[in-house]
Amino acid sequence: MASYRVAADNNARGAYDQVLIDITAYVFHHKIERPRAWQYAKAALLDSLGCVLETLNKSREARAIIGPVVPGTVVPNGFRLPGTSYQMDPLKGSFDLGSLIRYLDHNDAFPGAEWGHPSDNIGAILAVGDWLSRTSLARGETPLTVDTILVALMKAYEIQGCFQIRNAFNQVGLDHTILVKIASTAVVSWLLGLSEAQTLDALSQAWMDGAPLRVYRQSPNTGPRKGWAAGDACMRAVHLALLTKNGQPGAPTVLTTPRWGFYATFFRGKEFQLPRPFGSWVIESIFFKIHAVEGHGASAIEAAAEIGQQLRARNLSPELDIIHIRVRTQQAAMIIINKQGPLHNSADRDHCMQYMIAVVLLKGSMIDTADYQDDSPWARDPRVEVLRKKIELEEDMQFTLDYHDSKKSSASNALKVRLKDGTELDEVLVEYPVGHPWREDTIGLVKAKFEKNVSERFGKGEKAEMILKLASMNEDEFRSMKVYDLVDQFADERVEL
Repeated sequence: MASYRVAADNNARGAYDQVLIDITAYVFHHKIERPRAWQYAKAALLDSLGCVLETLNKSREARAIIGPVVPGTVVPNGFRLPGTSYQMDPLKGSFDLGSLIRYLDHNDAFPGAEWGHPSDNIGAILAVGDWLSRTSLARGETPLTVDTILVALMKAYEIQGCFQIRNAFNQVGLDHTILVKIASTAVVSWLLGLSEAQTLDALSQAWMDGAPLRVYRQSPNTGPRKGWAAGDACMRAVHLALLTKNGQPGAPTVLTTPRWGFYATFFRGKEFQLPRPFGSWVIESIFFKIHAVEGHGASAIEAAAEIGQQLRARNLSPELDIIHIRVRTQQAAMIIINKQGPLHNSADRDHCMQYMIAVVLLKGSMIDTADYQDDSPWARDPRVEVLRKKIELEEDMQFTLDYHDSKKSSASNALKVRLKDGTELDEVLVEYPVGHPWREDTIGLVKAKFEKNVSERFGKGEKAEMILKLASMNEDEFRSMKVYDLVDQFADERVEL
């Protein structure tokens, strides 16, 4: 019988992959001083906490998945989940917070070859930070302050966003929440007091995990998992950092190992491209979602609102008098939110541009998170389906180029309507929707959104007034707050959900 010789594997270990070294060095040594970065970091934190309150108010689905695994459990010195009475361990707490921030698709966003939401990371950062702060207080040690939370936030944003610029995980079928896991692992390791060597280990563990499939964001399988996928990534990041803290080693060449590494297994052999050094560019360039709409459709609903005004001025009915709507848009919108056929759930509806435009035209005002829910009258209104069938999306190559050009950074959509009498309305083009970082009104609108979410959750009493003062608090006072003091303000002792 013939015999075959197979060369033994070379088991010599090399240095850590450079990408992991660069992330770790940035987290431990880079100092962020730009005033705009700190201003936007505060806005991002409060906007995300406002999104938590909004989700608790409007999503029965989301309320059903939060809370301790064993009902009634109260964790000593645990994380207090905002908007609830729960006090939880940092793993389930990070899942719940990350999910509540993200569930209604109303938290901030960042564009690129990959699309994502850097505020997803706050689920891990604030859950761990609050737990550590309370634990330090119980031990008579100095608790963490909000300053530390904001530093971790800005660095998580930067790590995730810099990867998004050129690295299209969507092109290989992977979900962008892998970047939440990577960024959160890095900054949570720092928060937990891991060494730089341990942080390298933890990051390698995060890459070894791979990534979930993007299937739950795409037709025909879009579903509510896209609302809790970020919470899942936060929970995993915290767990991996804690495992590493307790001695678990890493894999130095997790990305570059032939055959078995991330590049070979998941990324078709390509290496990551990081076109700019880590700094504070991402937090300073973040897109805040003022309206409840998937980011690539934000300018489309503004255009639709303008068209709706024109129709009302002519006493015309959208569903009866419109025979066709052409939407010029970017490639990302074509991939993510271009749908015909039945919409099966709220997650399906909030990722359908045709639905968004139809509701705005019929409603006569901007679409809201409630308008996507299963119990919304718009979800069952036959006029919505009539209009959806008349809306056709097409990619405008210049819009796609401008979307990826950092000197342009537009998020354009253009709508052109043809009426049944043959009349064509002038095309309405919107390049920079509300919430865009280049708009001067963005921070004011974020503050107004926060005020609305707080008031809807807590009414107009003393508690709401205390929370709303955070938005106008001067930077030094806000940054010096103890983390538990900030989180306590959002606790709701009235009920367990």
